[in-house]
Amino acid sequence: MAGSMVEFTSNGSKTAGYLATPAAGKGPGVLVLQEWWGLVGHIKNVCDRFAGEGFTALAPDMYHGKTASEPDGAGKLFMALNISQAERDLRGAATYLLGQSSTKKIGAVGFCMGGQLALFAGCTNPSVGAVVDFYGIHPNVKPDYTRLSGPVLGLFAEKDAFVTPQTAREVEAAIKKAGKPVEIHIYPGVDHGFFNDERPDVYNKAAAEDAWRRTLDLFKKNLK
Repeated sequence: MAGSMVEFTSNGSKTAGYLATPAAGKGPGVLVLQEWWGLVGHIKNVCDRFAGEGFTALAPDMYHGKTASEPDGAGKLFMALNISQAERDLRGAATYLLGQSSTKKIGAVGFCMGGQLALFAGCTNPSVGAVVDFYGIHPNVKPDYTRLSGPVLGLFAEKDAFVTPQTAREVEAAIKKAGKPVEIHIYPGVDHGFFNDERPDVYNKAAAEDAWRRTLDLFKKNLK
């Protein structure tokens, strides 16, 4: 791992996160939001990849030290997420990241649960200038799309039983109805989690590489 664990203030308390910085020392900030497994190695690797592309990436630990390695445990952590605490953690993370960023606008990207949290961060933090949602889902996280301050890129999977193509189109329609820019891609023949290269059961190299390129393009264009 090229980055390191840091602590930042979250509503008077402390929250941990994984911070990866580029060789230049500072780049456009990107919040990287975890899947339901927690702040695991895959998410830290994504931060390192962003740093390799010139970004400063921070993955806040939304579960405060807990992780899961099997779906039952992950599902329990997922459903136990305290939404008001999550909002405070995201706000604290955004404020901290702005101090490490070379730009006034930061990005938010998330996967599974984190995809929905990325949308939520974009709707509760005016500093978030672009959002990438990889197959985002959480029944208790309700973003107010009218408060988005930048474009949304949604990356979904045709075979996803959690976030179906119909759900993806409903998200697209809701963001458009709020008058905000959104672009949705539904990758044919792939499943939920296709970006996670540590899960050979669902990882799809071609879709993951295309989604990564689109993500980088959005952030390079909008984070100024």
